[in-house]
Amino acid sequence: MGEDPNDARPEHAPPKLDLNKPGPGDEPPADEPPAGSGETVMIRPARGGTPRDATPADAVPAPAPPRDATPADAVPAPAPPRDATPADAVPAEAAPSDAAPQDPAPPQATPTGSFRLPAPAPGAGGPAPWEAPPQNGGSTGTAASAAPAGSFGPADSSGSGFGPADSSGTSGSGFGPPPGGFGGGFGAGAGGPYGHGQAPAAAPGWAGAGTLPPPPSAPPGFGPGGGGGQGESRPLQAVAVGLLNLSCLGLGYVLLRQWIGAAVCWAATAALLLLALPADADGVPLGVLVGYGVVLLAAAADGARRGLRATLSAGAAARRLVLPLALVLLAVPAGGAVAYGSARDEAREEAFQQSLLARLATADALVKAREGVRFDLAESDYTTALDTYEKLALDHPGSRAAKLVPERLDTYVTSVSKPYADKKYCEAVDPLKHLRELPDTLDAKVLGDRADGFDEPLAQSLYECGAGELRREATKPAHEAFTELATTFPESVYVGQTEKLVGDGLRNAAAPLSDGSAPDPCGTTEEVRTQRSDVAALKGYDLSGPVGDAARAIQKGVFSCGTKQFRDEEYSDAVKTMDQYAKDYPKSPQTAHARTISIAAQIADHEPAAGKKLPPSTVPGGSRMPMVVSNDGKDSVELLYTGPVTGKITLKACGSCTNYGGIREAVDPDAKPCGGSSSKYPKATLQLPAGTYYFLQRRTGSLSSAGETKDSKAVIEPGYTYTNCLYVTSQF
Repeated sequence: MGEDPNDARPEHAPPKLDLNKPGPGDEPPADEPPAGSGETVMIRPARGGTPRDATPADAVPAPAPPRDATPADAVPAPAPPRDATPADAVPAEAAPSDAAPQDPAPPQATPTGSFRLPAPAPGAGGPAPWEAPPQNGGSTGTAASAAPAGSFGPADSSGSGFGPADSSGTSGSGFGPPPGGFGGGFGAGAGGPYGHGQAPAAAPGWAGAGTLPPPPSAPPGFGPGGGGGQGESRPLQAVAVGLLNLSCLGLGYVLLRQWIGAAVCWAATAALLLLALPADADGVPLGVLVGYGVVLLAAAADGARRGLRATLSAGAAARRLVLPLALVLLAVPAGGAVAYGSARDEAREEAFQQSLLARLATADALVKAREGVRFDLAESDYTTALDTYEKLALDHPGSRAAKLVPERLDTYVTSVSKPYADKKYCEAVDPLKHLRELPDTLDAKVLGDRADGFDEPLAQSLYECGAGELRREATKPAHEAFTELATTFPESVYVGQTEKLVGDGLRNAAAPLSDGSAPDPCGTTEEVRTQRSDVAALKGYDLSGPVGDAARAIQKGVFSCGTKQFRDEEYSDAVKTMDQYAKDYPKSPQTAHARTISIAAQIADHEPAAGKKLPPSTVPGGSRMPMVVSNDGKDSVELLYTGPVTGKITLKACGSCTNYGGIREAVDPDAKPCGGSSSKYPKATLQLPAGTYYFLQRRTGSLSSAGETKDSKAVIEPGYTYTNCLYVTSQF
């Protein structure tokens, strides 16, 4: 903002002066500055006076004498101020410190800024050095047109104020030194006892010589029309100008014709409008508002200051309308703020609605993107979308987004149940379960009746899924679907259909075992065994008939498996199968035959010739020949035999018997197995029909003979008695 020269103010009020003469003890010490030297004191000089701190351009500077020394040939006088050099002074050397004592010190400034002045010299006349010139054509008394010799400076032809006279010779305005500076002698010369020039004299209107002049009523004038004078104070006018500046249009400056200030206000308002319009949800940044408020307040304060004493060019009637107009114009920023607040609220509401619609669109996109995707992979996104729909409907029921939620829920149900519509029943199970359970997770007011009617589709999907898995021979997932069907919908018609489907499937699988037509009885038996176990584990179904039929078929399948293994010369597997059969079905009529097959397979595993024929299932008739078997070994022995008949016997250990060969043969070369008394050997008698037999003896007991086997062959003929001695040979 622009400033006029008329805006200057004195920094301090005119000092109060003490006219009492200082006593001898009042002067400051020589090495300390005068008391109150830290205060700035401004005294209006006499008209035409020269300020003390002005030095003529042609003056020769001279060092100031010490304050505590006075030259011998000089008249005692106080030291001049440090910053003033008399215009006509001649440089001189400083007086010695032991010179004669000086007279009392000149007036010094007190800490409060006042002065103690000496009494006026007799006969002194003329204006006081601080006498102010007439302001705005006024006068406070009669003053001399020129200062006598020794005053503060030569008299000005106009002498108005402290400033230099302008080119026309009229008084300048403001606070400045006169053109000639504050000159004058500070040495010997005419004047009072202190050598500061003419002593003050009583001016017209003053209380008398030596008293203070009246302070000026106000600082120099300022503002338009100031003209260097001092205008009348108009508080209401200042308020009006300040309020006009608060209108955001700088009208106070316009009224004062301060165009720079007005331009600043216009620029600030234009910048605010550019930032604020169009109104959005975020509003104007706080920093911008604070900055604009500071500009308005500064403009109002500056306008009030300028308008306090300004002279307006408008007429009296117009001036009377300024304050009411300023008050009315305050409605401009207030109304603008209200209108902007309303627009901002609408923008915020629209932004809020758009944010809700954006949330709705995001949920819709999730549902659309997951359509056709396997439910276990899409479930989390479906749950997120459903949660969004529920929150929009419950938390913002009147919003535009909430009004669209019912339509979106219909779309949601259609999208989630799409696998059922496409007859992908296994894929439809989980989505349908999800829709059926919506009343447990979604608010009833939001869901409505959309979850009704999913029981039958879910039951159908479970049945069709299980049936399809059975056709693919995926028994386990099929039975899982059937179990869930019977558990969830026990009264459904699909439960009866499942019983028929599963029962028929089990009977069909076991049929080849029942009629012996299975090409691979071992593999078929295991399949039927597994299927039977799964069917038996189904809950909620009556499948006892098919399960029993399958059990009987499995028994036949196991025996068929063992015989096939024997014929295929898989003797070890045949032994395991037949032993397990005899263990699982001890009361079966085929159990004895299974044992004989197992014995024959064990012998055939050592002597393959023994496995050329499957042992007969019946005992042959006719005469039988005895065979006495003795154990001439110190360990027990098991003897297996197969031929026309098959069986096995176990003989106890012979405690007194020893092994043959090695040391025994060297000691007793004539020793023969079972050559001793027959009573000492454990014995067993076999009744064998005539025929070829294969034998296998297996020793158990000591480490020397444990696990030893020996196979042999014998032909039994009718009419003979046979003996068989079992012994052990070794190299020791």
